[in-house]
Amino acid sequence: MNKKECLSDSTSVPVKRYCQTLQLKNDQELIEKYIQMHHEDHHWKIIRDGIRAVGILNMEIYLSDNKLFMIVDAPLDFEWHLAFEKLKKMPLQEEWEKEMSIYQDSSGGSSMEKWQLMDRIFYLYE
Repeated sequence: MNKKECLSDSTSVPVKRYCQTLQLKNDQELIEKYIQMHHEDHHWKIIRDGIRAVGILNMEIYLSDNKLFMIVDAPLDFEWHLAFEKLKKMPLQEEWEKEMSIYQDSSGGSSMEKWQLMDRIFYLYE
């Protein structure tokens, strides 16, 4: 499998899908460090635990040049703004966001402020 091919975890329940985008600073060294910070060996487990605790079932981040694309799958009863207000208060979340801001080309503080939700404009219609 090459870098452009990805396998996705599937869930056994119907989900809502949210897609977001964010720019990284256009600096290859910073981008490489950002990638390393998200690797399983370096990522903060407490952050993953917090993401799951607010109800997110799966989260993936993709990179093209300095552009990030995030996919978030959540249960049908998931309340986006309530979940991210709760996430903002989770242990070490503020510190993680501060650390990530070094790499991100964004003026927001929390994840919900930095990552921009996208509107779906196409899917393979039945």
